[in-house]
Amino acid sequence: MLADAAVDAVYVATPHPMHCEAVVAALAAGKHVLCEKPLGMSLAEVASMHQAARTHQRTLMEAWMYRCHPQTERVAAMVRKGAVGELRHLQGTFSFNAPFAPAGRLWNRQLGGGGILDVGGYPLSYVRLLVGAAQGRPFADPTELKAVGVLHPESGSDAQASALLRFAGDITAEVSCGTWVMQQNRVRIYGSEGWIEVPSPFVISPDGSPTSIGWQRAGEAEPEIITITADRSLYAYEADAFALAVRAGSLEVPQCPWADTRGNMAAQFEWCRQVGVDYA
Repeated sequence: MLADAAVDAVYVATPHPMHCEAVVAALAAGKHVLCEKPLGMSLAEVASMHQAARTHQRTLMEAWMYRCHPQTERVAAMVRKGAVGELRHLQGTFSFNAPFAPAGRLWNRQLGGGGILDVGGYPLSYVRLLVGAAQGRPFADPTELKAVGVLHPESGSDAQASALLRFAGDITAEVSCGTWVMQQNRVRIYGSEGWIEVPSPFVISPDGSPTSIGWQRAGEAEPEIITITADRSLYAYEADAFALAVRAGSLEVPQCPWADTRGNMAAQFEWCRQVGVDYA
């Protein structure tokens, strides 16, 4: 496949530890690459992939599909414009209950198993996006992170984990994830003059149907329900964002810049370290 000149781009959707080898090989073969998250199993792997993209002048995108959807753009714009007043606190959760399968990628640490790397990056990425929006930046990195978690007794992978974050400007956040606990997968945004609730923040209407968010303003009896329409599916938005960057000759996709990837992964690995998960 990599030797086929008719192939312009490659989508890497292998388990996490296999990303780096496949991505570097595809870039070296002159292909643009859309790679599932997390991009790598260490910041050193991420650096090597970014360097390969520079060397071969090819587009490389970490596949945060929710970042490309109009709903996410609308929420970030509302926070940027002060819809909740001064941003003070955020909550984000992505969690599910999966049957234990020792050899499966969700549980096996040799395959990068654990909730933090599989779904914990979503709420972490979302709150970093919104703090950045409130501060006029593409994203923000936490200045402090405190984490707790529960490891599976057999696999040693994180089965549920939570982290408290502090950002510059005294903005705080709570993020949670899990592979053996059902939670409400939502994002909530609290400010000095109201709040916003996003009932479906990550896997946003894959069929392209309208979605909605709630906006509660100070002094109003009930939240306003805002409907966001879409003209294509969630993953089509991601593919189109990637294709536009390729056509523009850009190494990075604006919705998922490389510095954002590095910042999110640094926080994920610190989260893992604090709950006792070691992938070395």
